[in-house]
Amino acid sequence: MAMRRVLFVCLGNICRSPTAEGVFRKLVADRGLAANYEIDSAGTSGWHAGEPPDPRSQEEARRHGIDMSGQRSRAVTAEDFERFDYIVAMDHANLRELRKRCPEHLRDRLHRLTAFAPELGVQEVPDPYYGQGDGFATVFSIVATSAARLLETIERERAAG
Repeated sequence: MAMRRVLFVCLGNICRSPTAEGVFRKLVADRGLAANYEIDSAGTSGWHAGEPPDPRSQEEARRHGIDMSGQRSRAVTAEDFERFDYIVAMDHANLRELRKRCPEHLRDRLHRLTAFAPELGVQEVPDPYYGQGDGFATVFSIVATSAARLLETIERERAAG
């Protein structure tokens, strides 16, 4: 079966998209599919290039058995549109930015994460960076369900050939 490459994207690549990368990596590993996937995350901005994920994101991920400490923020590159089969934005604003940058013939690779889990009744993964309270837990919950549905979708497509 062909390798599938998945890139998760938010604005700064320190909260939402690293969480999605970590969650998706765990889902894939738990199903014994790690050899079939390349998984990464990036931001539409390069504001935090080289930085690890936000400590609050890492703490929430650790509560669920996910270590994100080795991840480093980076900006989306032109090559990413060619390389990745699924480029998955956390919200409408980042999806719009990706559409602006993406060559037209590759736009079918662009997705919004929560579109894979309509049962959640949310359109976006909210940015928890400036928020208070349980924002990072909320993000993790939305991402976990949506990433699981994304994996189901990809595996159905792989099985169909």
